[in-house]
Parts: sequence; structure tokens; C-alpha cells
Amino acid sequence: MKSDSPFYENTIKALKQSELFSGLKEAVIQDMLLMFRRQTWLRKSIVMQPEETVKEFFVIISGRAKVSRINPDTGKEFILFLLGPGDGFDIIPLLNGKEHNVSFVAMDDLEALSAPFTTVHDWIERHPEFNRAFLPYLGKQIRLISNLAFDLALHDTGTRLMKLFLQHTVHDNPYPSLKLINDLSNEKLASMIGSVRVVVNRFLQKLKEEGIIDAHRGSLEIRDLQALVQKIELHVGLSTRNKKNTN
Repeated sequence: MKSDSPFYENTIKALKQSELFSGLKEAVIQDMLLMFRRQTWLRKSIVMQPEETVKEFFVIISGRAKVSRINPDTGKEFILFLLGPGDGFDIIPLLNGKEHNVSFVAMDDLEALSAPFTTVHDWIERHPEFNRAFLPYLGKQIRLISNLAFDLALHDTGTRLMKLFLQHTVHDNPYPSLKLINDLSNEKLASMIGSVRVVVNRFLQKLKEEGIIDAHRGSLEIRDLQALVQKIELHVGLSTRNKKNTN
């Protein structure tokens, strides 16, 4: 992408706000843009299937993408995580060159930059300062997967749902707000915590009655963050004590 592109300014702005690129000098980002091309997908489009994960690296400029696996026998989907502006994918094949058995689907109209792995590897070699952000970002993604496995093994559905809300709560406004998941259907929320819609419906209604969340017109909001944290701590404490009593 060149500086005379009509999308250039918005792209630079998105990258400067990204965890991966915010610490880089603009000249380094500009060098990257010369090698990356802009791609777009409509909402619900498949961005990548597993066999395509070894070809190109992407950085999201606008919109969201979900990373999921689907049981071929039942069709049941499990959403590993959502990616938003500034996020990069797919990082694992970029490092080991092997297929990643996941699918990437656009949750909104999606805009991203892309480049072949060989181009990205060359760019990283010429700009080692990128690793100062890349390695912590990789660690964050691994930690998310690790926490997800831990929660699925040790916590009940209600606790997993509340922890999902806490994970996606941001504090960049006077009041806390949900990022990426604020407009998801109850079925999609269930797919992110390994549950089913009817169970999530029940827990959401309870949290709403307690004044912890507000759910209306397809939008979720956190009304009482402190109460949410306290409720998570109570559930985790009860779960730990119950497991000790059964051992």
C-alpha cells in the first residue's frame, strides 16, 4: 500500500493503535505497508480455511474475525477467540510453517493487510525491533488458550461466562464497556465457553436481574463491574472448596 492510497491514513492510524505496531517508528510501518496489500471480505465470509493458514499473514484494520473449530460430525462450533483491529493472524503457522486446524470467518465487513510468509519473515529480519511487541503478543495469545483450557476443565458455565465478560471489558471510557463481544448472540457466546444457548440464556437473565449487566436490542453492557468481579471470585472460591472436599 502506497502513501497516495485513499486508505493509507486510516491504515496508519489503526496500526499505531495496535499492540503489534504501536511501538514502531512510522518509517518502519511505512516500509511494511509497501510490502502488504489490502484485502476485504463481506460479513460471514470465510477468510481462511486450515489448509490456507500456511500462505499469508494478516493484520486486521477494521472489523472482527472469529477463530473457530467445527466438529465435522455434529457441526458444533467452538470459538477459540475473536480478533479485532490491530490483531494479526495466523501467528502459529508464521512461526512453524505448519497448518493450523482452525477457520477464520469475518464477523463484520472485514478489512485487513496481507503478505506472504516469506515477505513477512524478511521484513522481521530487517526490523528486529518488531520482536519487542511480537513476542509479548504471541505470549498473550498462548495465555488466552491456556486460560480457556483451564476454565473449561475447572469452572462451571456461569463462571466461564462471567470471566469471558471480564476478559473483554475495557476501561477507556468513564464507564466500563465490552469490546468485540458486546453484540454477539447468546448462541455465539455459548460457542465461546463450550456451552449451549439455553444455559447461557439462563445465566444472562440472572446477571441482568442482579443489575450486573444490561442486555437489550442485541447489545450487552456491564453495569456493575465491581459486582461482576466479586461474583467471579465467589464462584471460583466455591469451586475450589468443593473440589477439595471431593478429594
